[in-house]
Amino acid sequence: MAPTKRSLIFASACLSSASALSCAPPVSGSAPFTIRPVRRSRIQLEFSASAIFNRPASSGAPGAETEAYLPQANHRHSAKDWVYNIASMPHSSILRDIRNPVLSVLGWSTLLSIVHRVFMSSSSHVWRSLATHMQVGATAHSFLVSSLGLLLVFRTNSAYQRFAEGRRIWERILSETRNLSRMMKLYSKNLGDDRVARMTQLLAAFPYLLRHHIRPRCLECNGKNIPAKHRMLLPEPLVEPVETRHEGDKTNGGSTSPDVINGGQMSQCWVDKRQLPWSLFPEAALAKCADARNRPLWTCDRIGREITSVAYDDNWTSRERLTMLSKVEKLSNAVGECERIHQTAVPLNYARHSLRSLTMWLFTLPFALIKDYGLMTGPIMGATAWLLFGVYQIGHSIEDPFQGTLRLSVLCDAIRKDVLGAATDRDTAYSVKEGEIQDEDWSSVTGDTSSSTTSIDRTVKSLLELEKYDPELVMIAEKPRNTKKTVVLNTSELMEEKVENWASADYSP
Repeated sequence: MAPTKRSLIFASACLSSASALSCAPPVSGSAPFTIRPVRRSRIQLEFSASAIFNRPASSGAPGAETEAYLPQANHRHSAKDWVYNIASMPHSSILRDIRNPVLSVLGWSTLLSIVHRVFMSSSSHVWRSLATHMQVGATAHSFLVSSLGLLLVFRTNSAYQRFAEGRRIWERILSETRNLSRMMKLYSKNLGDDRVARMTQLLAAFPYLLRHHIRPRCLECNGKNIPAKHRMLLPEPLVEPVETRHEGDKTNGGSTSPDVINGGQMSQCWVDKRQLPWSLFPEAALAKCADARNRPLWTCDRIGREITSVAYDDNWTSRERLTMLSKVEKLSNAVGECERIHQTAVPLNYARHSLRSLTMWLFTLPFALIKDYGLMTGPIMGATAWLLFGVYQIGHSIEDPFQGTLRLSVLCDAIRKDVLGAATDRDTAYSVKEGEIQDEDWSSVTGDTSSSTTSIDRTVKSLLELEKYDPELVMIAEKPRNTKKTVVLNTSELMEEKVENWASADYSP
């Protein structure tokens, strides 16, 4: 039996008796997988890279408990990851979000199939007639499949377009911050070291503040886990009622805040001043930024203020000032673009109609299946509901890509490292002098990375080294789709001569 098949069989046996093996010691590293207890009595199954996943198992370091279930941040799933995807299905966030409608469809279909079986097995003609009337043809549902598919596809495509647009916005943010940091280093003498340091810190804090602005999630609501001298309360703006009767609401006013819509109160948000981005601000500037209603916009305004305060000279004119201000303007525009995606949802009427159509189709489909599938109608409908509700939920989850679909933390760290790295690892590119550039001897670099040359290349090189022919008058032409190379020596002596066989040619003086 192949090692992979043995691993799968043994894994299935261990999963079926997980409660008995929850306290078993880890198996040696040569085994195809290991099992060790995780908090909350959850069993973690680690498959070896060579056996199934073709990737290393998680280490025993703290925080590595979920590594066997969660892939890397930028992991691309291929066909060979099918075992991992099936094993991680119980931990799927989509399945967790749609479990209520899926269980409802499963329970309704199972109950309907049981009632149909009981009626059909009854000796009474009335019950059997009622069971017969419970069976409907599948023609109506077949006609509705195309319409339902169009609704789901349009819903998912529109959500994916918003996801792609959000990624392009953050790509522009990444590019503009890099370009702005480059200009700050190139004009550091005109800007001054103190001003460059302030602008660099503000630019590095901008993506984190924008992430908090479009993803208002508080990680610490009571502040008990943060020391008193390091914690700071973020003053959240008060939610004001908005007149929404013009949009069709029946009440006098409404609010766009989810906390108020759900009937809750605005929770306090405590942050640790030692963490990013608050650690990038001095105490006085941190208080001003925290009091701002729109903190990323406050950062752009402060950077613009620093740029306009630079005095004109020969190297710093209105052209350089407007160029840098245009990049700050693009960052400010990115804030508005992110707010547009975050505050504008897919049209409510379309979303409701799609969900209602899907629900009605799924709850009536068992009547068309109980005649042919009997008691298997329940499991079949459960799988169908999981598939269709999952597609709808995927569209809902990526509708606002800033709520977890996009890895904003990775992008924020990349921007911070690039901006702050301009003063450290990239400093050698800016501080080089003109004399040092000439000493680098760039003309000696040929750009040829091949380790070996053909006989034709060697012959051409030896021909040029003879100094018999002017190198500027030598033209080498290669015919496409031909293994032989024709070299035309465009000289006064060999104007019409073509050499096709360089290996046998003799050009010794």
